[in-house]
Amino acid sequence: MSTSRHLGVIVTASLAGLLFGFDTVVISGVTSSIRETFHLAPGSFWAGFAVASALIGTFLGALVAGPPGDKYGSRDALKAVGAMYVASALGCAFCWNLESFYFFRFVGGLAIGASSVLAPVYIAEIAPADRRGALTGLFQFNIVLGILLAFVSNAVVQQFAGDSDPWRIKLGIAAVPAIFFLAMMYTIPQSPRWLAQRGRRDEARASLERVGVPDPAAMLAEFELSAETARRDSAQRLFAAAYLKPILLAILIAMFNQLSGINAILYYLGDIFAAAGFDDLRNEWQQVAVGAANLVATIVALTVIDRVGRRKLLLIGSVGTALALAGVAAIFATGQGRGYLLAMLIVFIAFFAFSQGAVIWVYLSEIFPTAVRSRGQALGSATHWGMNAVIGQVFPMVAAYTQALPFAFFAACMALQFFVVLFVFPETRKVQLEKMGAAISVSR
Repeated sequence: MSTSRHLGVIVTASLAGLLFGFDTVVISGVTSSIRETFHLAPGSFWAGFAVASALIGTFLGALVAGPPGDKYGSRDALKAVGAMYVASALGCAFCWNLESFYFFRFVGGLAIGASSVLAPVYIAEIAPADRRGALTGLFQFNIVLGILLAFVSNAVVQQFAGDSDPWRIKLGIAAVPAIFFLAMMYTIPQSPRWLAQRGRRDEARASLERVGVPDPAAMLAEFELSAETARRDSAQRLFAAAYLKPILLAILIAMFNQLSGINAILYYLGDIFAAAGFDDLRNEWQQVAVGAANLVATIVALTVIDRVGRRKLLLIGSVGTALALAGVAAIFATGQGRGYLLAMLIVFIAFFAFSQGAVIWVYLSEIFPTAVRSRGQALGSATHWGMNAVIGQVFPMVAAYTQALPFAFFAACMALQFFVVLFVFPETRKVQLEKMGAAISVSR
């Protein structure tokens, strides 16, 4: 059981997820404003690039975050991430042309991608095995909390703005939590596992004591045994035969997470409701309802993830999301049942949050050994964001011609995911990180 100090450190690191979620979907409240301000045609490449510019950043941020995380430690790398979040929010608020908007959204994307690698790794290395799923899941909780806060922020700003278009304010508000996060990164210790791996024994012990581990000497001895192996393997490349199974798992879970359509739907939620005929203000508050369902389902998932297990949650989510997405596709294909659109999207987001949303960052942070954990997390995150960039760019272009087709495609992918998880994915619940390789190799 974690002490209050232990939990406090983990909660602080997980605040990276709040910025992740806020910056990811705050764009949903300004997509039409960006098109009007910079004279972009709906469904055009450059209109989609207003979203995709950040997604290219997320891909690159996830891809390059692993080596700095391995070299400097996740805690210190997260300080740089916090500074990028601040720069992105203020830059977007005060952008002077379309190119500067693209640039600062790209910087925000770098921060999002990097935090999706660094924060889960830090938390997984701090958290005890029996509660690692729930504690690492705090990162996902903060993501969905950030998503909800972004939807609420957009709705409240729009409510007070009346007929004016406050899109700069909507984007600039993100600087407030970013500054708070950056300051908090100077209050938490470096990962004791990371310190032990580098032979910094006294610092590792001090870090364990600082987070309130009951028996730091015993924990440090365990870390040092793992660190000895990790140091021998530190020069080994990620793409080695010993790591083929976790690499496959990381790529699959990351791909299917985005093939659910989750981020495309969140980015363009305003446009989806507008296509169904809802006015701007009702549109904003319906997005809040979707964000609230996301938060509630995530809370439920985090209470059961260490009891039920990662694999069962993924199987349940595959069925629920497939059915809900098929319902949305049917609404747009037939032009009937517009009143059920919000309900279908809430069912979709609830099943996603209960399964893929709660599992992905936990699973990615668990399945690789310490020597390559940051690089493995980076591979999974880069796959996630690379898929996201492609889908985020293509979704509005396809939806401009047919709203039903993207949702039908996402539903089919979730049906496929059920069978992939059933036959390929092992369970990682309550397995010590130092013993994860053996557990994965003997599991189906």
